[in-house]
Amino acid sequence: MHPDRPPHGSAGPVQDPPVRTLGAALAEGTVLLDGGLSNQLEAQGCDLSDALWSARLLADAPHQIEAAHTAYVRAGAQVLITASYQATFEGFERRGIGRARAAELLAGSVELARRAGAGAGRQIWVAASVGPYGAMLADGSEYRGRYGLSVGELERFHRPRVAALAAARPDALALETVPDMDEAEALLRVAGEFGLPVWLSYSVAGHRTRAGQPLDEAFGVAAGNGQVVAVGVNCCDPADADRAVGTAAAVTGKPVVVYPNSGERWDAERRAWAGDSTFDAGRVRGWQEAGARLVGGCCRIGPGRIRELGELLPA
Repeated sequence: MHPDRPPHGSAGPVQDPPVRTLGAALAEGTVLLDGGLSNQLEAQGCDLSDALWSARLLADAPHQIEAAHTAYVRAGAQVLITASYQATFEGFERRGIGRARAAELLAGSVELARRAGAGAGRQIWVAASVGPYGAMLADGSEYRGRYGLSVGELERFHRPRVAALAAARPDALALETVPDMDEAEALLRVAGEFGLPVWLSYSVAGHRTRAGQPLDEAFGVAAGNGQVVAVGVNCCDPADADRAVGTAAAVTGKPVVVYPNSGERWDAERRAWAGDSTFDAGRVRGWQEAGARLVGGCCRIGPGRIRELGELLPA
């Protein structure tokens, strides 16, 4: 196998389909997510300064992505989120990668996670990451939302890559780091066309989405949607996550997903993190009491912290 191309077809071991759905597992107890993929890739020596961020490695060094997933499996993660957060047809096109090859890379992100989980000796679910429109712009606007696009325009943007990811048969779609209700509505409409379980997680500031909408209204777009197996927040300050969990549970009656970042702040202009970490694995007890059932970490939360979280979960 060529080392610089993602695996396809029957090459190499792949994981058997899970014996339980993710939704069934969440109904039974708490499930452990992985942590930040980018920080683990940087710890492995990868350069993520490109506008494609970790998605560049789908084309240039897929073995590094598989190794990062494997690090989280070894830390106890039960759900692996694919390296497709910033992978879009538009972004790949800017690098001279055509649509056919881009579709292969999106599908490859799912298979790389499958391969990493194949030798775990326990059930591993793979969630295909669907990041917001702003992630494609690579200018920090995923933390602001309000791109000036209609819900219909956002649907047209998201549909092709959701189709490519769904064709690779992940166990769920992670509609994550969503900054506003309009994009959440667009993502849920598109996901509804493919029938896969999904979770919806907003990036928030205080009691509002990054675009400024009240969280009770934002979570409400997922209420009553049977395809949504969890709703909550990610890539936010841990203290904001604490406050959001109870609201998500009360508004939707669904299991809550929560995976905040370290509490450091992303400086989009400098493309660097600033401030101190405020993440404490002990917060997971409060999250569970408030309704969280899918827990983990986002940016700057590595395998060590995920292991700490796992040790605090009921056996």
